[in-house]
Amino acid sequence: MKPDSFTGLPDSIAATRAFDRVSSDFDDFDVIHSEARRRLLERLTIVRQLPQVIVDLGSATGKGALELAQRYPDSRVIAADRSIKMLEHVSQRRRVVKHIYPMMANAQSLPIASQSVDLIFANLVLPWCSVETVLTEVARVLVNGGLLVFTTLGPDTLQEVRRAWRNVDGEIHVHGFMDMHDIGDLILRAGLVEPVVDVDRLQVTHEDVTSLVHDLRACGATNVAVGRRAGLTSPSRWKHFESELLCKGQKRISTTVELIFGQAWGSGKSPERGLADGAVHIPVNELTRTLRGR
Repeated sequence: MKPDSFTGLPDSIAATRAFDRVSSDFDDFDVIHSEARRRLLERLTIVRQLPQVIVDLGSATGKGALELAQRYPDSRVIAADRSIKMLEHVSQRRRVVKHIYPMMANAQSLPIASQSVDLIFANLVLPWCSVETVLTEVARVLVNGGLLVFTTLGPDTLQEVRRAWRNVDGEIHVHGFMDMHDIGDLILRAGLVEPVVDVDRLQVTHEDVTSLVHDLRACGATNVAVGRRAGLTSPSRWKHFESELLCKGQKRISTTVELIFGQAWGSGKSPERGLADGAVHIPVNELTRTLRGR
């Protein structure tokens, strides 16, 4: 399968709106985000690196940025997210640790100078973006020998929901997630080196369909696929979906989360690219100097 051939590519604008909507309650429902973040932080314990500049890419409310800032007290930690509502929570965390700097930024077009970042921590941001574009940006901003660590979702994620809807209609109800082997290919294509990618699976249970859908919506995991059905789902179609999802005799609903973990290193050889939105590349040290002086 070619990296861009899977169906249900995410609409990044719709994803941003979804995360804006759930920002106030996100921390109460980010169970998968928190578990992925915990495991990703554990992997940093074996890395003998003292980064000067860190970017928490797709920082959400800044939990990861806070933990990174506490682990690396001499680093500048940039909490980059496209959701202004999420970044409002990051600003509140600066009361605890001052060397966190919120940045409103699109992961696909970062306003950061080339080869200026030592560590990029990207927890579950790739599912909501063009993976290839983000990895190319990461390769551009990382210094030679800089490190990317990331988590993302694999194609088995919510396979039960996908299968149930497939028996109801032919519409896209869950946007696509990329296989780890394709991600490894894109890492090398982007100009990063020595990729290591592995996978783990979690089973999440809910009492009923209502609680499953509520939790997915509360953490921003709604259907944002390009080409998704725009209209409301009729009661009859929804009832059909529920019956397909809840197997006969089954009292609770179990869904799969395929977590992909990866790392790669900056080569310092990625070509300079202009930003699609016309933004200017700003060296991180200049950005943080300006923020610090406010």
